[in-house]
Amino acid sequence: MEHRIVGPGPYRATRLWNETVELFRVKMPLRKHRCCFKSYEHCFTAAEAVDWLHELLRCSQNFGPEVTRKQTVQLLKKFLKNHVIEDIKGKWGQEDFEDNRHLYRFPPSSPLKPYPKKPPYQKDVIKFPEWNDPPPGTSQESIPVRPVVMNSEMWYKRHSIAIGEVPACRLVHRRQLTEANVEEIWKSMTLSYLQKILGLDSLEEVLDIKLVNSKFIIHNVYSVSKQGVVILDDKSKELPHWVLSAMKCLANWPNCSDLKQPMYLGFEKDVFKTIADYYGHLKEPLLTFHLFDAFVSVLGLLQKEKVAVEAFQICCLLLPPENRRKLQLLMRMMARICLNKEMPPLCDGFGTRTLMVQTFSRCILCSKDEVDLDELLAARLVTFLMDNYQEILKVPLALQTSIEEHVAHLRRVQIKYPGADMDITLSAPSFCRQISPEEFEYQRSYGSQEPLAALLEEVITDAKLSNKEKKKKLKQFQKSYPEVYQERFPTPESEALLFPEKPKPKPQLLMWALKKPFQPFQRTRSFRM
Repeated sequence: MEHRIVGPGPYRATRLWNETVELFRVKMPLRKHRCCFKSYEHCFTAAEAVDWLHELLRCSQNFGPEVTRKQTVQLLKKFLKNHVIEDIKGKWGQEDFEDNRHLYRFPPSSPLKPYPKKPPYQKDVIKFPEWNDPPPGTSQESIPVRPVVMNSEMWYKRHSIAIGEVPACRLVHRRQLTEANVEEIWKSMTLSYLQKILGLDSLEEVLDIKLVNSKFIIHNVYSVSKQGVVILDDKSKELPHWVLSAMKCLANWPNCSDLKQPMYLGFEKDVFKTIADYYGHLKEPLLTFHLFDAFVSVLGLLQKEKVAVEAFQICCLLLPPENRRKLQLLMRMMARICLNKEMPPLCDGFGTRTLMVQTFSRCILCSKDEVDLDELLAARLVTFLMDNYQEILKVPLALQTSIEEHVAHLRRVQIKYPGADMDITLSAPSFCRQISPEEFEYQRSYGSQEPLAALLEEVITDAKLSNKEKKKKLKQFQKSYPEVYQERFPTPESEALLFPEKPKPKPQLLMWALKKPFQPFQRTRSFRM
């Protein structure tokens, strides 16, 4: 009874439905039953179907052990409505399935749900503006082509660094980024990051990119409190005061002796019911209708917890700020209630954790149109959120740093050297012409060598350079362009002719060398008597 893991991608809910239906039809045990003094072959009771399917869902990594028996009954009701099963008399189409001894069977054929057809997608998500992009409304056809005509002087400027000179440079300030440019960059890079994590060729089939608001992303990143909760500019979209007070009451539930408000039996249950009623009557789930497929797709990554957390971080950045704030406060309250051992039981039939998941899963995630597994998928997502809400509802630092550095790079000045393309005089438009293969080979072999040879000759004939400087430049040129240098100086003798050796002068004889060598003083006889 194995359930294949359904990974992220488009139509994941439909793929899960088809996978579950196929397993149920193939693996569900069938046997002979008696009803109203009559025997029926190859059938099963409703209770047997609930037992078997409940175990299948709990053991599946696509749904997890949090699936309840009640949710399994709801799924079997949808099976009956969609003619996956029928009662023993062949009736189907109504959700009147109950957990009892009523007999059911499989129809001869059980149609699987088809995948919706959408227009072909583009691989590029959104192209964010570069600093040198033409202003909006500028036609590329009206921009003339700038032909590059290189002479020896131009090549000297281009390759002066290779031979040891750094020419003068100037700063060119880039085009100023507008607020709209920055917003588009945030939107594009965020969606590209999500697409990379999900491993999809396009996001077109999991969300409508046009509905993604870049202002929401920027607000969710920068307008936050010290605790990381979103701060709203429009206070009218805040939680009602009485709901916020009720959530604080349960989130910070102390010992009975410390309570300041009046107490009565079942007080905590009434407070919880107040919160559940408010969230249950929201017009749209907190994760919004249009992001349903994106969040369901991320559920396919739960086997890689770290990757799934990163994907949920990105998806939560796409939420409207008021939704993100409500989600943050709700998840914090749910987690604290589950961890609070002093909290009295809020429901007699469920544990606290199961109650939280069953109560708030529909107000967090659901589809605008009826999706057959949305209750199970919502429960799976809320369970993961409760275990990792502190990390998921953080701003992804790696993404924020990457975008900020990219925006700073676009605003940074650029260094341009003389001889760059922007320094060439703009001439009339030119067009390409086809050349023969022989001419192409000639240009490839000799087209770039002729300007280099001319540059070498300029260095050789430059009278302003001393022999020492000229030798240094020629050595650097030989290292950079050995073929051109070898053609100019094929032999060492030809290179030596450029710097002829001067005749060495004969050493001059010193005057003192002509004199007699020094003789020691000889004492003569004294003339004194």
